[in-house]
Amino acid sequence: MTEGMKHETVLDTGAEQLGKIYAHALIGSANSAGVADEVVDQLGRFVDDYLAQNPQLVLAFSSPRIDETEKGRVIDRLLGGEFHPVLINFLKVMARRGRLGYVSAVRDAADSLRDELLGRIVAEVRTAVPLDESLRQTVLHRIAQATSKEVRLVEVVDDRLVGGMVIRIGDTIFDGSVANQINKLSRKVRSGFSRELLQRFDNFAGNGA
Repeated sequence: MTEGMKHETVLDTGAEQLGKIYAHALIGSANSAGVADEVVDQLGRFVDDYLAQNPQLVLAFSSPRIDETEKGRVIDRLLGGEFHPVLINFLKVMARRGRLGYVSAVRDAADSLRDELLGRIVAEVRTAVPLDESLRQTVLHRIAQATSKEVRLVEVVDDRLVGGMVIRIGDTIFDGSVANQINKLSRKVRSGFSRELLQRFDNFAGNGA
């Protein structure tokens, strides 16, 4: 999961509202160009790979002391040639309006709006270790079967679970944590971690999850 940019935490409600306004504008432009999925994905990459990894860049984009022209040049240097022009132009508009500090809020709102438009549900899956691709696809498939919906998976690694899985869909949480039992497991049993998770999700799905 991504962390919010610093001044979003000061006025969370204002940031959320601004995020929704700009997200609608971005998706409207991207839909007109037929690149909505690409642009929303790239916005996520920009937040995760550039901003989350570079606090100084976040400060520079949020600072009123750096003019919009310089911020635009930075955007071109970072994203030009790799990211879609719709997104680059959108970020420059945000720079001109002094709103680049709210990019993370726009990303969150754009993800939610895109999910809503597609009739897609979001399933947050917390596990003790990262999912491998095979397990990821199996979990996606089984959640889709259980809900009869297209699914977007949000993965969170939480080592406090140690050896379990927690799935959250909307306000419903399916807890398969085995943290209280893991100390009794041998290394051999640990190697069967993925199978254990799948079995637990089978139980979730079988119960109408």
